Amino acid sequence: MKDSSWSEQIKGNLIVSCQALKDEPLHSSFIMGRMALAAEQGGAKGIRANSVDDIREIKKLVDLPVIGIIKRDYSNSDVFITATIKEVDELMTANPEIIALDATSSLRPNNETLDEIYHNIREKYPEVSLMADCSTLAEMKKADDLGFDFIGTTLVGYTKQSEGEKIEADDFALIKKAVEELQHPVIAEGNINTPKKTERVLDIGVYSVVVGSAITRPQLITEKFVAATK
Repeated sequence: MKDSSWSEQIKGNLIVSCQALKDEPLHSSFIMGRMALAAEQGGAKGIRANSVDDIREIKKLVDLPVIGIIKRDYSNSDVFITATIKEVDELMTANPEIIALDATSSLRPNNETLDEIYHNIREKYPEVSLMADCSTLAEMKKADDLGFDFIGTTLVGYTKQSEGEKIEADDFALIKKAVEELQHPVIAEGNINTPKKTERVLDIGVYSVVVGSAITRPQLITEKFVAATK
C-alpha cells in the first residue's frame, strides 16, 4: 500500500534539486546533505537527489520527501536518468518517496520499452510513487496514460525530440497544456530558474516546482555574475 501522506507537503511548494556530478566541485554526499539542510531551512518542502549515497545522507539530516534518481550513462542509449530496473533496485535501498525516471521516447538501454520498465517497477515496488521525466507533451500524455503519479517537464529542450524548445515559450504554453490535459499532477522542472518563473508556473496550476542549478550549483550562479562584468 502506497503511503502518500507526504504528498500534501510538496503541493504548491518548492522542491530543491541537490545534485553534483563527479566532475563538479561540490560532488560529495556530505556536501549534498548540508545543501539539503540549507534548502529545508530556506523553506523548501522536498528534495530531488542523485545517487543512493546522497539520498541516505540527506535523509539523515532533513525530514522532507525525496525524489530519488540515479544518473548513469549507457553506451547504447540516450537515456541516463534511472534508465533500468537496476537503478530502481539501488534506489529502493535508500527509500525515496518518489523515484523519477526518464519517460521520453528516446531509445532505452537493451531496447526496453517505457511500458515494460513501468510495469516491472509497479509489480516489484507498489509502495513507491513514480515521476515521469518528459521532454514533449506527447511523452507526458503517454506517461499519464500509463499511470505515473507525477508528470515532470524535466527534460524539455534536453532531448533530440525537444531540441530548441524553451519551457517558458509563449508564457509556459507547454505547461498550460499539460495542466489542462493530463489527469495526474504536473511538476514543473527544467529551467525554472527565477522566483518569477516559479510563481508563474504555480499560478498556472502545477503541483510543485523543482529548482536546481539556480540554487545549488554555485559555479553556474557565479558565471552569470561574471558575465555581467564583461
